[in-house]
Amino acid sequence: MICQRRHFLIQICAYLLLGLVFAYPVQSAQSAHFDSLKPAAKGQTVYFNAWGGDAKINGYISWAGDILKQRYDITLVHVKLTDTASAVSRLLAEKTARRDTDGTIDLLWVNGENFAAMKRADLLQKQPWVTHLPNWQLTDPVALPAILSDFAEPTDGKESPWGRAQLVFAYDSEKLPTPPRSAAALAQFIENNPGRFTFPQPPDFIGVSFLKQVLIELTNSHPSLYGPVDEADFDRVTAPLWDWLDAAKPNLWRRGMAYPQNYPVLRQLLGDGEIDIAMAFNPADASAAIARGELPDSVRTYIHDGGTLANVHFLAIPFNAAAAEAAQIVANFMLSPEAQIKKADSRIWGDPTVLSIPRLNAADQVGFLALPRGIATLSDAELGRSLAEPHPSWVPRLEQAWKQRYASGQ
Repeated sequence: MICQRRHFLIQICAYLLLGLVFAYPVQSAQSAHFDSLKPAAKGQTVYFNAWGGDAKINGYISWAGDILKQRYDITLVHVKLTDTASAVSRLLAEKTARRDTDGTIDLLWVNGENFAAMKRADLLQKQPWVTHLPNWQLTDPVALPAILSDFAEPTDGKESPWGRAQLVFAYDSEKLPTPPRSAAALAQFIENNPGRFTFPQPPDFIGVSFLKQVLIELTNSHPSLYGPVDEADFDRVTAPLWDWLDAAKPNLWRRGMAYPQNYPVLRQLLGDGEIDIAMAFNPADASAAIARGELPDSVRTYIHDGGTLANVHFLAIPFNAAAAEAAQIVANFMLSPEAQIKKADSRIWGDPTVLSIPRLNAADQVGFLALPRGIATLSDAELGRSLAEPHPSWVPRLEQAWKQRYASGQ
């Protein structure tokens, strides 16, 4: 084993040395550009608008803020959002009011429909900036093309990858030995176990993701889902989803008359024994909750046999950011091996990295390898079955249709 590890490290060093020979001119240009940002960034305050509904994520952002203050004299203010769309609406209002400088948002945690909406309305920085970040060289767009395309929308170098996510389901293995591993099996489970299943209320991200998961499964990944929704027969394509929900609703938790606000609330319902299955878009969420004592250590996770939704989430800088220079430095730090290793730690957040492990130095590779997996976290092989996100234009239509059909009864 020791010899294998030594051989592995020698291969890594040889690979890195070879990579430095070819990458040096590019990296030098990136470093020069990045260094030119530092004088303007020093002393700036970055208003980072990011979802604030999970204590472990909030704690991670606070840690990053401490590091950024010490190293760059940048103050990171976490503006806690309940819905990213509200930040996009604020940016749109600022653009309408011709507030083209000194905006209220410097950095935004975003993906999917919100990024597409920002792109359509010209709410992003005019010039691409992501590939100028020194740590961009530690990613591999060939191995992970999702860092270049956000829900089928090209990123065009205007949002920096921050982490990966995949929808997973959590259950208590002592109470539910065999969980349902498909939308069809879940429908049968709900019918046989009234009141023991629910999902976050759309437009919550996880709630909408669950709708997309079921829709994709029931339609066998209908090709229309991966193009603009206006070009599809929405009612015909989505009919199987509404039929599924109509049948499930009377047997949902609280008879489908109320829904959890978000996935942390859903996780709490599982921990309290009120439901049998929870869900999250973080494969390590259950392990982290077990470590914090929020879930019993008999909880495990699974995905559906046909796969589950997987995507990448990003950091974007608005068109009128008051601290655009500092925001780029923040984004680069968030993409660093140091920050990504801590973020991938299930005891901290457990968010899978967007970095390419073979492109890291030996110490950082070992840092990732040494991370605890967590007793409820699936292996990379088990998470290999993934489903592509539909075109972002489907999100608002699904939200609206769900609200019309089901929210009125609450």
